[in-house]
Amino acid sequence: MQAEIIAVGSELLTSQRLDTNSLYLTDELNALGVEVVTKCVIGDDRSRLAEAVRRAAGSARIILITGGLGPTEDDVTRDAVAQALDRPLQFHSAISDQLEERFRQMGRKMAEVNKRQAFIIEGAEILPNDRGTAPGQWIDHSGASIVLLPGPPHELKAMFTRQCLSRLESRVPRQVIRTLVMRVAGMPESDLDQLIAPVYKKYENPVTTILAAASDIQVHLRARCDTEKEALALLAEVAGPIEGLLGDRIYSRNGDPLEVVVGQLLREAHATLSVAESCTGGLLAERITSVPGSSDYFEGGFITYTKRMKTDLLGVSEAVLAAAGAVSKETAEAMAIGARARTGSTHALAITGVAGPGTGGETVPVGTVYAGLADDNGSRVAHRQFLGDRARIRQFTTQMAMDLLRLRLLGL
Repeated sequence: MQAEIIAVGSELLTSQRLDTNSLYLTDELNALGVEVVTKCVIGDDRSRLAEAVRRAAGSARIILITGGLGPTEDDVTRDAVAQALDRPLQFHSAISDQLEERFRQMGRKMAEVNKRQAFIIEGAEILPNDRGTAPGQWIDHSGASIVLLPGPPHELKAMFTRQCLSRLESRVPRQVIRTLVMRVAGMPESDLDQLIAPVYKKYENPVTTILAAASDIQVHLRARCDTEKEALALLAEVAGPIEGLLGDRIYSRNGDPLEVVVGQLLREAHATLSVAESCTGGLLAERITSVPGSSDYFEGGFITYTKRMKTDLLGVSEAVLAAAGAVSKETAEAMAIGARARTGSTHALAITGVAGPGTGGETVPVGTVYAGLADDNGSRVAHRQFLGDRARIRQFTTQMAMDLLRLRLLGL
């Protein structure tokens, strides 16, 4: 069974407001075995919304419409859905009375405009809203279930849980959807797809999706089956060969980000970490300390943007800086060694580079970065030339540094 979600509200078409309701509803529907095939955002326009509802009703069995149930003129959902289904709106005096009583309990007189929330589409089941003033509506129409839900998240979640889940469970064929997420570091998206496509292309179920971010690729496998056991077995059947091809490039098999994985490895090894950063300006330390409990293994760090600070705080020799430059293998190595010596940490990571957009020059172009690692086994340095803007280069660099440590902790 397939579903569509329509979010209503012109504010959702701006950069100031995100549609988080659809994420919640997708999770709930997936847990029932329902696949969400379309999501859209429609502004406060009756005609556009009516057309979207007509289209959705012709292609999906479940249509969830969020928002636009308030009392003002720009709350158009009731009118638009009634127009799309060619059904009249009917005034329910009992709902109006309940609204007046609610306002009375709050010590306020209800404005006349609030009576608009008492109009219900003909044939709809009323979904009570104990968190707000706008009731929801459930309409069965030509084999589709069309559900009108309030926009405020706390109202929507309560109404969906209490009023909609049991209705859906009784109508949805028993299926489960399970997802496996593998996260990969240090590999371009095109190279990864070329490598694993011969495996996943054999299957229509599970569905494979590859998502790429800064130096981080996610391989999502989504299986839909009659039972959880069948879904998990199918995921394992496809994931096994993919894991064999990607090997230690996979750093997470449950969706955890790299900073969580590295933290777990440090904790298991009873090891500690310190950092020294130049071009990333504290971003590496921020990612590491964003993980709850990171004080178990993180000692602290240094932000050394200038040559003088590299010398004064980390002990990088002026001779190294003069001969190799601030952005070099030698400086990254010396920074890591210095950070470890000054904190007594088991491991130390250091970053130096040119994040841009200015400076760099011909000898050290923008995007040139080095990550150094120092521990009891000595030191090693990774070097990359990243493309992109300043934020992207900095994100790539922190990912590279943490993956360098991950591989060391795994003995690779």
